Amino acid sequence: MPHQIAYKRLSRTDGHRRALLRNLATSFFKHEKIETTSTKAKEIGRLAERLITTAMRGDLASRRRVAAYLTEPAVVKKLVEQIAPGLKGRTGGYTRITKTRVRNGDAAELSLIELVR
Repeated sequence: MPHQIAYKRLSRTDGHRRALLRNLATSFFKHEKIETTSTKAKEIGRLAERLITTAMRGDLASRRRVAAYLTEPAVVKKLVEQIAPGLKGRTGGYTRITKTRVRNGDAAELSLIELVR
């Protein structure tokens, strides 16, 4: 029984998992909600919470730290200038995960992850 595992491996290699999470996080901040499998949604939620907290500081170093993870400069700008200031009064819990349906092809449980406004 594996104890104290920091993250889900998602049946992928390290590079593939990192690329997948970077792209999903970028899409999440771009559209402010996405539908994906429940396991991926939980991992994106953890990641998004950290990125929003970093972006809330608003200084150049935090902007560069966020830009090092997200893949589109326009999304970095949106996160730092629009999303993070809008969530400034909250002490956490910036995302909401709602289970939506079961996918027909492989019976995977899908969830909607969205920003809480």
